[in-house]
Amino acid sequence: MNYGGLFDPDSKKERIKELENIMNSSNFWNDKSKSEEVLSELNTLKSKIKSLEELKTNIESNMELLNMLKNNQDSEIEKMIENSLSDYEKQYNDLELELLLNSPYDKCDCILEIHPGAGGTESCDWALMLYRMYTRWCEKNNKKIELLDYQDGEEAGIKSVSFIIHGINSYGYLKNEKGVHRLIRISPFDSNKRRHTSFASVDITPLYNSDIDIEIKESDIRIDTFCASGHGGQGVNTTPSAVRITHFPSKIVVTCQNERSQIRNKEICMNVLKNKLYNLELERREKELKGIKGENSDINFGSQIRTYTMCPYTLVKDHRTNKEQVNVDKVLDGDINEFIYDNLKLGVR
Repeated sequence: MNYGGLFDPDSKKERIKELENIMNSSNFWNDKSKSEEVLSELNTLKSKIKSLEELKTNIESNMELLNMLKNNQDSEIEKMIENSLSDYEKQYNDLELELLLNSPYDKCDCILEIHPGAGGTESCDWALMLYRMYTRWCEKNNKKIELLDYQDGEEAGIKSVSFIIHGINSYGYLKNEKGVHRLIRISPFDSNKRRHTSFASVDITPLYNSDIDIEIKESDIRIDTFCASGHGGQGVNTTPSAVRITHFPSKIVVTCQNERSQIRNKEICMNVLKNKLYNLELERREKELKGIKGENSDINFGSQIRTYTMCPYTLVKDHRTNKEQVNVDKVLDGDINEFIYDNLKLGVR
């Protein structure tokens, strides 16, 4: 039985060998953050290969049993095969989902924000329902939550909420949840029991590593010293205490001449240069982040990615994949993996 394509076990096994060779190097543990990244990637790849091989073994076993049934009918074996099919299908879907998470930031933790749209109490209550849905999803999928901001609504629900979701592939799983979510129901806040439509927006952002290592190579800079031109007394103005550092790759020039000591001025220059380079990195990431997050939609009709209908019938429909689920309560209780899975598949079609 051959398998390849999306699963591509050969390249994953080759990558495992590369990572194991890196681990065997004498200086592997010198950089803790990099060593942890290597270990995380290695464990993830090994887990995928193990799941793939288990699935392959199970399918091959069933195929052997099916060949046996061609010659000898056995109701017990038939029933055993039928009972195992749903388990194998789930195992296949879970494995395919894991393998679809291969974008640069999919492994990251993420920040999830929910904001109600126009509609006052109705939308605030809908935002709270979405918050519960995602927290229940986290509980069911072994993700940890770190609450950042929570603002209660004036009468009910929430004005806004933001929280970090910790766990492998958190951003990858939830990145397609970004957008406007619409609810149609009989309002519990309407004394006339009329049907209302409410909107809330969900925003998902990958959580980057905040530690940015700025390395300045000696070959990338030129250090010039000269006499200070400002106030400071005779010693400052007549000795080459001032320092100018030019960074060639970025064309940044930093000068310091406030201190009497050339050593101190040089130290300050280097610190200022590192801060400027750090700022450039943040700006680069901000541009990249805008590309990842895309354009924000208005929180109103026509912009929704998913509709949750509770009246006059029950149905959850994703407007990007046309995936439907009639059990709204199940979805609002955090069972959204079928929508996550279909949207990830849509990205590779």
